[in-house]
Amino acid sequence: MMISAPFRPYDKERIEREKKVMSEFGLRRKREIRRAEALLRDFRRRARRLQAASDSAAEQTLFSKLSSLGLVREEPRLDDVLEIRLENILGRRLQSIVHKKGLAKTSKEARLLISHGKVTINKRRIRYAGYLVPVNEEEALHVVREVKS
Repeated sequence: MMISAPFRPYDKERIEREKKVMSEFGLRRKREIRRAEALLRDFRRRARRLQAASDSAAEQTLFSKLSSLGLVREEPRLDDVLEIRLENILGRRLQSIVHKKGLAKTSKEARLLISHGKVTINKRRIRYAGYLVPVNEEEALHVVREVKS
């Protein structure tokens, strides 16, 4: 997975779209968007290759990865993989999940809790806001708030 800079660095439409995504998901850097775009590109590339050459083992591997992340439905098809959007991937980040579950009032507060080590999954501290949370770990997500007496 290679993170690449945009071809047109001063494209006004892209810059406005990125600003909107950054404020919606509480991202700090555009590099986080580029990382998610690279991951999405990789999934789509794999799906296109599988459409061209039928390989059921590789197809099942891709589907299991995507379904564990909650990006495709129960009975996935290769077309479903091609329909995944950037917002779907950014919505599976730990920062977004903590905010959606109501454990933080804002996405920036969620990021702060994560970076301070207050968020645990299965009693394991996760300090990376960009961690893609699998569906089976979502219920084991907790915020540890120490009460000082």
